[in-house]
Amino acid sequence: MLNRTDRATAGEAEVKYLDGDFRIVRPGAFVRCAVTGLPIPLEELKYWSVDLQEAYINPEAVLRRHFPDRWRHMQGRSSRKD
Repeated sequence: MLNRTDRATAGEAEVKYLDGDFRIVRPGAFVRCAVTGLPIPLEELKYWSVDLQEAYINPEAVLRRHFPDRWRHMQGRSSRKD
């Protein structure tokens, strides 16, 4: 159950991504992964791009965004039977 003060921060946050840190511009409980659209609780946020100002849920999402050809190649290799 949320109390009155929690309701204001229960939604999506607006974040400024910095080198090695981030600053909360608008309070909230989570941000969305730029690749998957899944919510990322702020306390679990570990991956983001300063240049693109976007968050990623895991290393795979980073790879998919920044190295899409390499990610597709890796997907093809993992589905092959040797």
